[in-house]
Formats: sequence, structure tokens, C-alpha cells
Amino acid sequence: MVAYFLRRFLYMITTMIFISFIGFFIINLPPGSFIEVYQAQRENMGTRTAEAELEALKRRYALDQPLYVQYWKWASGFVRGDFGRSFQYNREVKDLIWERLGFTAIIATFTLFFTWMVAIPIGIYAATHQYKIGDNVATVVGMAGLSIPDFMLALVLMVIAQRVFGFSVGGLFSREYIDAPWSIAKFIDMLKHIWVPVFVVGTAGTAGLMRIMRGNLLDILNMQYVQAARARGLSEPLVIVKHAVRNALHPLIMLLGMSLPSIISGSLVVSIVLGLPTTGPLYFSALRQQDMFLAGTFLVFLAGMLVVGNFLADILLALVDPRIRYE
Repeated sequence: MVAYFLRRFLYMITTMIFISFIGFFIINLPPGSFIEVYQAQRENMGTRTAEAELEALKRRYALDQPLYVQYWKWASGFVRGDFGRSFQYNREVKDLIWERLGFTAIIATFTLFFTWMVAIPIGIYAATHQYKIGDNVATVVGMAGLSIPDFMLALVLMVIAQRVFGFSVGGLFSREYIDAPWSIAKFIDMLKHIWVPVFVVGTAGTAGLMRIMRGNLLDILNMQYVQAARARGLSEPLVIVKHAVRNALHPLIMLLGMSLPSIISGSLVVSIVLGLPTTGPLYFSALRQQDMFLAGTFLVFLAGMLVVGNFLADILLALVDPRIRYE
């Protein structure tokens, strides 16, 4: 088990190094740089930027050096917790990310909990009641959840909340709590708003997870060891929960490692529509403005979540299935 853990950990570190290397160069592939974009914006506003100011920015951020020098300056700062400075906001990247990462983590955690708590029971019910009314309803709802775009569902829920319940669900807080210090009242107000992004972002994931669970469980219920458990006189609920569901969860555990970054990156349009103070809109703005330190740091964070998620999924899968740890 220790050798398996160390091997997976080494794979994770190596993958992160390659991701940071390739990602930084991909971000810099579009022609031009932030300095040129910044200069063009100033000229469109009728304001000229002094050459001395542009040269100072180039020297400060090593933009006058080869690309590999810029990468080393940026990547070596990660060890010290220095992610560079955002050109667009003229602030430290770590400050911009940390002030939004907390809200992103809260939404992602609630969404994961919502997805698994809803999808797994429905998938089990649909598999054990194949082609009955409950299974057909779950299939229709699942297909609808996969088909409806997230942003459209967000808009529909905003209209329903406003006209039916009489309150606005845009953002995570009401106006009086946006700049207020944290309190019980502010936390309750956040809970009143957070259900919309959680429901919207989790709908597609819930529908897909439910269909996967149903298919896996149907295959396992027809296997010989399940039939043998029934022949020994075990009750049907015990056969399903102890023998079938446990093995049907294996592919879902692997998907769990990829779910967190997909929730964060997939909620970009929803965050823009709902006006959420999350990392998605900030990442989108950094890409548009070619703010390479901010965009590159976001890319590494998302890739890191994927790699770490897969690492934790491998460890969890080894704990659930002892056969894995000996491979």
C-alpha cells in the first residue's frame, strides 16, 4: 500500500510539472502581449502611454526576456507562494485568487454533495426497478438535465424566484450583506442564494452520474457472484447494498477525481449570468486580456485540482477494492 501511494504521488508531481510547463507556453501562443493590449486600450481612450512606462513594465515582468526565462521566473515563485502580479488589476495574483477561491470552494463542495446524494439513490432505484414508471421518469429527467444548458436553467430559476417567491437570487448575498462582516445573518442570507448555482451546476452532473450508476448496477446484478449470494438465502436489500452497489461505485470513484475542476470551470457561464464572485469570471477575463500571470496561475490551479482529485480517487479506490493496491 505504501509503494502504491508513493508511486501515485510521484506521478502526480511529474504531471504537475509538465502541465505548468505546457500551459504557460500555450497561454503565450496568441500574438501580442498584455503590454500591447494595454497600450491599444489607452490609445482607444485617447490617452497615450509613455514609452518609459512600457519599458518599466517589460523589465519588471521580464517581458523583454525569452519565454523560458519568463516561465522560470513565474514557476519558481510558486515554491515561495508568489504567483506574480496581475497586469489587468495591478494586484498580486494570490490576493485576487484567495478572495474568490473560498466562495468557489463552498459552491463546489455543496454541488458535489448535492450531486452524489441525489444521483446515487436514484441510480440504484432505477436499476432495481428497470423499465418501471420510476425508472422511466428518472430517465426522462436525466436526459433533460443533460440537454438543458446551464445558463438557460439559471435564467429560468432567476425569473421563477423573482416572480413566484419575490426575491432576487443573483449573486451570493443581498445588497445589505455584500460588504458586511461575517455573521449568522450573513451566512443565512448566503444559504438563501447558494441553492440556485448549486442546483444549476449540479443538474448535468447529477443526470450523468445517475445514468452511469444505473448502467453499472444493472451489469453487476446479472453477474454470477450476485446470483450466488441470492442462492445462499441473503435478503435482496443486503445483496444489492453489500455485494452489488459496492462494486458499481468503482467507476464513479474514478469520476470523482475529475468532477471538482469540471464544476469550477463548467460554472463559468453560470457565474457570469448569476453574478457570482467566483474564480470562473476572473479566469475568463484574464484569458481575454492576456494577463499571463493570472491566467497561468488559474490554469495550474485547475490542473492541480484535477491531478490531486485523481490521486485521492486512486487512494480511495485502493481502500475500497484491495485488488487495486497490489497492481
